Amino acid sequence: MVVSVNNSEHLTQPVRMEESSPDPPFEQTYKNLFDSLTGTPQKNFQELSAVEECELPLIDLNQLNLGDSERQACKKQIAQASQEWGFFQVINHGISREVLGKMREEQVKLFKKPFYEKTNYKDLNFSAGSYRWGTPSATCLKQLSWSEAFHVSLSDVLGSGGRNSLRSIMEQFAVMVSELSQKLVDILAEEMGEKSGFFKETCLPSTCYLRLNRYPPCLIHPQMFGIMPHTDSDFITVLHQDHIGGLQLVKDGKWFAVKPNQDALIINIGDLFQAWSNNVYKSVEHRVVANPVNERYSAAYFFCPSYDTVIQSGVQPCVYRSFSFGEYREQVQQDVKIFGHKIGLPRFLLQTH
Repeated sequence: MVVSVNNSEHLTQPVRMEESSPDPPFEQTYKNLFDSLTGTPQKNFQELSAVEECELPLIDLNQLNLGDSERQACKKQIAQASQEWGFFQVINHGISREVLGKMREEQVKLFKKPFYEKTNYKDLNFSAGSYRWGTPSATCLKQLSWSEAFHVSLSDVLGSGGRNSLRSIMEQFAVMVSELSQKLVDILAEEMGEKSGFFKETCLPSTCYLRLNRYPPCLIHPQMFGIMPHTDSDFITVLHQDHIGGLQLVKDGKWFAVKPNQDALIINIGDLFQAWSNNVYKSVEHRVVANPVNERYSAAYFFCPSYDTVIQSGVQPCVYRSFSFGEYREQVQQDVKIFGHKIGLPRFLLQTH
């Protein structure tokens, strides 16, 4: 889960822009950061231009419906990718092309609205602070995320009853992706020898989140982050992205660009699963690099427990102390405010003597 702060503090000064423009006022709001570039070599961004492309492990979930040997082989593929990559992609995942297509269509319509409308969008009855853009705490360009998003609790869309086409398709998508998430975490737990009802009891649809992302083209600075490097603060994330590309991840200490596959959903392990599995499964640092020409869309589903859920590994000796999800989120938000970035799991390591 990407943790960001409400952007109301951005707008303490009036911002002049085309009233019909859908793009947030990045250049005006962060003018001081761009002005500081003059005559300064940007070494921090040089690494972004030389990133090698990779294809994530591709897993056909239809194998789970075949004979025992195919089913067991598929489960092992899922566990192996989660250990070695922290990322994989799935096909035959049970979410129809029709639902994915409708979801994208409604998402694009939402983001095409003028920026000033999105900041005060009332039609969807989302909770306050759902619309986010940029990085309020950024002190340098390396910390700026060139993107906008609606970060929505599923409690805001469940039971929408079809009154709004976007809310309705978000609910359909979320219910389907929630079932997929439950299936995957149960497989990963089973592959560790854990047959537990923990995830079914704690990760209810009402405790999970959807994040609709748009990455506007960024012409003014090459290799700008669409989202700065981070790990997700959930159990697993399911991502539906378009064909533009821009997602990058760390493997074996190097950054790789993920080759887009529109037929697949991307799955990645989050911090909570890394802690729960005692580092068996890896929550991997990833980022998005903005495109200088094309906008990019994605929708992410964050599989989260309730805030009072305690994360504790059954594997001994434990690497991390036990903590609640609420405590974890609070620590992440505090660190982002103070340091401009998340610290995450290292905060919860058990001290060894």
